Amino acid sequence: MAGLFVVGIAAFLIARRVLVPDGFGELGHFRVGALDDNRAQKPVHAGRAACAECHSDEPDRLKTGLHAKVGCEACHGALGAHAAAETDEKPTKPDSGKLCLVCHTQSVGKPAGFKQVDPKEHGDGSGSCGGCHDPHAPDKEPAAHAEEPKKS
Repeated sequence: MAGLFVVGIAAFLIARRVLVPDGFGELGHFRVGALDDNRAQKPVHAGRAACAECHSDEPDRLKTGLHAKVGCEACHGALGAHAAAETDEKPTKPDSGKLCLVCHTQSVGKPAGFKQVDPKEHGDGSGSCGGCHDPHAPDKEPAAHAEEPKKS
């Protein structure tokens, strides 16, 4: 019985040595090299400034709109590789019918002043918010729905 106990402890110590990374436990329940490993990873997000370098018209539209504090990648996804030109693939345009509802679906848990919609009652039934609203300036009327100039 004592032999099984010794073998069990030996197996545990060997497994611990193999599976637990170096530096783990020196700073409590953390690994010393974890921060350096994270710093070495390439960022997947580019940030608003990187987007503005190529898409220079968007920051002006965004700065006065209701989405002024929403970062580009909150809707368009992580675009670090796109901004660094590491890929020829262009990001896909988000499906506004699904994406907008992530934040704007009616809920009693949201502040009263926050724009909320009931998707069954709001819209034209197409399921696309971008048809009526400009996502970069949702408080402005999009050109497609602005009044046409009167002909004289």
